[in-house]
Amino acid sequence: MAVNWNKNAAGRLVPDQVNGRHQHPYEGVAKYKPTGNKYGSPIVSCNDYPSDGNKIVPDLRVALLKAGLRDGVTISTHHHFRNGDLIAQQIFDIAHELGFRNLIWAPSASFDCHKTLIRYLEDGTIHHIEGSMNGALGEFTSMGKMKGIGILRSHGGRYQAIQDGELHIDIAVIAAPAADAFGNATGDRGPTACGLLGFALADSRFADRVIVVTDNLIPFPCVPWQIQGNDVDFVVIQEKIGLPEKIVSGTTEITKSPDRLFLADMTVHFCEEAGLIQDGFSFQTGAGGTSLAVAHYFAEKLREKQIKARFVRGGSNKFLVRMLEEGLTDYILDGQTFDLEGVRSMRENVNHVNTSPFTSYNYHGKGNFASMIDVAVLGATEIDINFNANVVTHSDGMLLHGIGGWQNCLFAKCTILPVPLFRDRIPVIRDEVTTICGPGELIDVIITERGIAINPLRTDLIERLKESNLPIRSIQSLKEEAKRICGRPEKASFTKNPVAVVKWVDGTLIDTIWQLDTE
Repeated sequence: MAVNWNKNAAGRLVPDQVNGRHQHPYEGVAKYKPTGNKYGSPIVSCNDYPSDGNKIVPDLRVALLKAGLRDGVTISTHHHFRNGDLIAQQIFDIAHELGFRNLIWAPSASFDCHKTLIRYLEDGTIHHIEGSMNGALGEFTSMGKMKGIGILRSHGGRYQAIQDGELHIDIAVIAAPAADAFGNATGDRGPTACGLLGFALADSRFADRVIVVTDNLIPFPCVPWQIQGNDVDFVVIQEKIGLPEKIVSGTTEITKSPDRLFLADMTVHFCEEAGLIQDGFSFQTGAGGTSLAVAHYFAEKLREKQIKARFVRGGSNKFLVRMLEEGLTDYILDGQTFDLEGVRSMRENVNHVNTSPFTSYNYHGKGNFASMIDVAVLGATEIDINFNANVVTHSDGMLLHGIGGWQNCLFAKCTILPVPLFRDRIPVIRDEVTTICGPGELIDVIITERGIAINPLRTDLIERLKESNLPIRSIQSLKEEAKRICGRPEKASFTKNPVAVVKWVDGTLIDTIWQLDTE
C-alpha cells in the first residue's frame, strides 16, 4: 500500500501510515478527540497458573519461549536501570540465537549501553524501535540503516499508545530489584535498587505476557509492590540484572559552569518577579546540572520567604529529598529516581510518593498531574521564533535524544526553557527548528544569558513584568543577536527517505525525521 504524505497543523509533512499502520496527523493542541475503548490484554484463567503461586521458570530463555517468542513480536523493556541495564541485551541475544527475526523493540528509553543492539538491527533480528533512539542508536537511525521507521513518543505518549492499543506489546520483560515468586515486584530495595518501576506499569497491565526478572527473590508478599503479581506470567531469577554503579548516580551534582548557573539564577529570579513562587506552589525540573541548580535556588527562595511548596515533581534526587526532609515541600511526586538518596527517601518517607506516566502524563485520561504544576523548567536543542521547540535532533539533523517526559510537561501553568543563546557557535534560536517536538503556544518563556523572551500569547506575564528590571526582549531580537555572533546557521541536508516519526502526546504525528544526506 502506497504511503501518502500530508501537511499537519504544524505545517510538517507526515505519512498516513508507518510500518504498515494507519496514522493520524497532528491537528493542534487539544484538537484531536480519541474515540473507542481502552485496549484489554487477553483473558486468562487462574487454572493455567500454579496453584501455589510459584511462577518461577528456569531462565529467561524458557520464559521468552513460554511467553510466545516468535518472528515479528513486539518486546518491551523499561529504562529504570539506565546505563546499568543488562536485560535488553540478553533478550535479543536469545532471540538471535534461536533465529527469530523482525522483532520490534519498544523500550521506555534507550541508553549508551544499548548500542550493542545495533548488530541485531543490522542483521534483521530487530526490525525497528518504538521508543527513544539515543546516541549511537539515533545516529544509526539518522543514516537510514534501520529496516523500519522509528517511532518516538514521550513517556506519557508511550502509556497512551499502550493503553489505546496503538502499541501492542506481545512480551514485556520487567527487570525488578526485588520480587517474590508470584511476581509482585518493587524497585526501591535490593542490590540493584533503582527506585521506581513506573515506566513498566503500562507494560505490566496491557502486554499479552509479562516476565519479571530479578536478582533478589524475597518471600511472598513483596510489599509495597509497584508491579502486581496478578499481571505477571513468569518469574526469572538470575545472578545479576543490572550494574548498580550505572543504574543511579550516588553523587548527582549541580553544574559548576558559570554560564549555566547564571541561567538557573535568572530562571528563579524571573519566577520570583512574575509572582510564581508562592506558598503552596509546585514545580518540576529535570536531573541535569542546570535543572539541579534551579531546584537548589528554588529551595533558597522558599527558605528566604519562609514558605513551602505543596509538591515537587519529576525525577527525584538528593536536592529534592533535602527539601522534603527540611519541610520546604509537603510531597515529592516521583516519576523516576535519579540517585541513591532518592531511592532511600522513597523507601523510608511516606510523603515521597511513587507515581506513573498514567497519573502524571497520560493525555488520554481524566486529567493528569502535568497540568497542575505551576512551573516546569525544561531544556531544548533548538527553539524557533514561533517558540516551537526541538529536543530530539540537533541542528545538523542528527537524531540523538528521546523525548522523555518533555512534551508532557509543556502543559504546566508556566513552561520555561533556560537555554544558551548558542552552543559551539551554533545558534539555539533559529527561524525554524529542524524537528518540532512541542508547539510554541505551550512554551511560555525562553531564558538566555543575553535576555528573556516571553511568548506574546502570555499577555499576563508581559503585563506583570513590564516594570521589571529583567532583560525582557523579543525572541526575534535574540535570534538576530545570535546570528550576528555566530553567522547564519546552515540548514541540515536530508534525503527524501523518512527514518522516524515524532508523536504528539495524543498519539498524532507532529513531525517526520528524515535520513541525513551525507553526499
